[in-house]
Amino acid sequence: MDLPSVFTRYRPAITQGLREALTESDLPLYGMQRYHLGWQDEHGKPLEANSGKAVRPALCLFACEAVSGQWRTALPAAIAVELIHNFSLVHDDIQDGDTHRRHRATVWYLWGHSHGVNAGDAMNILGNLAMFGGDGAALPPQTALTASRILTKACADMIEGQVLDLSFEQRAAVRVDDYLVMISKKTGALLAASLHMGAAIGTREERTTAAMLEFGKGLGLLFQVRDDMLGVWGKSEVTGKSASNDIHRRKKSLPVVHALEHAKGPSRDRLQTIYKSDTQLTDADVADVLTIFTEVGSARYCEELAQQTASASLRHIETIEIAPQAKRECAKMTRFLLEREY
Repeated sequence: MDLPSVFTRYRPAITQGLREALTESDLPLYGMQRYHLGWQDEHGKPLEANSGKAVRPALCLFACEAVSGQWRTALPAAIAVELIHNFSLVHDDIQDGDTHRRHRATVWYLWGHSHGVNAGDAMNILGNLAMFGGDGAALPPQTALTASRILTKACADMIEGQVLDLSFEQRAAVRVDDYLVMISKKTGALLAASLHMGAAIGTREERTTAAMLEFGKGLGLLFQVRDDMLGVWGKSEVTGKSASNDIHRRKKSLPVVHALEHAKGPSRDRLQTIYKSDTQLTDADVADVLTIFTEVGSARYCEELAQQTASASLRHIETIEIAPQAKRECAKMTRFLLEREY
């Protein structure tokens, strides 16, 4: 499925804004940030940028434009949310022990935990500074304060979600409802804030900004549910990860949480044994997990939840008066997140 134009048409402005927000200092700290964003290799040699999907800043700019604002006025907020998102990735890699991201070694894996923490912390600070814009790009003070409050609250929610996620690793069983709360914070908070900020910058109509916030919450949940599905059933040649990657990592993603809650008897015992063990999983272990997923209908559950979430999200957009083209683009984005294969 082709990437919706919303995720591509703002890319040049986003890339330029990110480069302006990051200092050109030759201190290793900032080189690590440029490396993480895909702008250079570990030796400082420039590369063609591979900064990820840049979904959040694109949503921020789209929301501003959708409510009849000038999208460029929302650039400070868009750059801020993307930098804060990337700070969270640098820290997540450390906490999860992930050695690779976007097909490259992670920051901490190359330079160590301490430097990784500092690189992430500095990116967080630069993100907060970006909200107040560069020369000629600053938001009006009250608007900047409103957007900053939205983003700061979302950042706190995101960190709460990460704490919950880490706590789940130590629990034998996690309820589906608890898991959904966690991902609504860890993944959904920044996505929702992106749309909320963009709308708040573009209009003062509270009903419209509230609807954009709710639409964003739905997209955040949908994004992670689909991610969890791809982590188990995604095609490795498309995702760039090994088949059943999340099973091999014993990640308690939605299919696992659902199966642990609904499996009975020997199937439940087998699943618990696999996820409590600290030995490397065999192909037979992975096959058993996939069989149990089939027995309890975990794939069907995830698909139905994704469909329901997509429909509920779009209902919020139908309640507000924005251009028909903007509503069509909301539908295209939602469908993409529902059906994406990477």
